[in-house]
Amino acid sequence: MPGFVLLVRQRGDGDDVLGIGYTVSKKVGNAVTRNRMKRRLRALCRAALPESGIAGADHVLIGRPGGNDIVFAELGEHLDSALKRAAKKLAAKVP
Repeated sequence: MPGFVLLVRQRGDGDDVLGIGYTVSKKVGNAVTRNRMKRRLRALCRAALPESGIAGADHVLIGRPGGNDIVFAELGEHLDSALKRAAKKLAAKVP
């Protein structure tokens, strides 16, 4: 279990700017736990999205229970593989 879900949607407005969003529900834990998870997700995106992000797309990371227990480097690997899968799916959709 990666600790988060990544949703990527192409905007189609011709702008190459990356959109980034984070959400962590109350199912993950109390406010302190949710905020820690959001900080970790922000740090992951700050490191990975400039190189691996999909231009002109909105990226949304949804925190899942147990995400704070996973080693940060492992979360980074999960994000890289999720971005690669998303890029393949978007490339297959483009005519």
